[in-house]
Amino acid sequence: VQLQAYGGGLVQAGDSLRLSCAVSGLTFTSNAMGWFRQAPGKEREFVAAITWRDVSTTYLDAVKGRFTISRDNAKNTVYLEMNSLKPEDTAVYYCAASRWAVAGSTPASYAYWGQGTLVTVSS
Repeated sequence: VQLQAYGGGLVQAGDSLRLSCAVSGLTFTSNAMGWFRQAPGKEREFVAAITWRDVSTTYLDAVKGRFTISRDNAKNTVYLEMNSLKPEDTAVYYCAASRWAVAGSTPASYAYWGQGTLVTVSS
């Protein structure tokens, strides 16, 4: 199983970025997907999750209304659209796949992880 996250970069506050995560080696349509992030010196935190049928999404309160998680099951890819970025969004962002159709907000809910992509938001 491989998850390849990309799309990070250096942006200014208020800008937008779209992260992508290409998944291989899974029956992608059976798995809930999530995004996590880890800022320097901090623990990894949940950002967003989407169920396998794209019928339910959950978000960290701090990103609600600014971030949108989506998936394209035909392309085995999950996305994180990030708008109105803030300096406190600076972190390495990881995509993750669960073994189940629905997953929660804890890292333990996810079995497979990508390598991470760095997002840096300058003020």
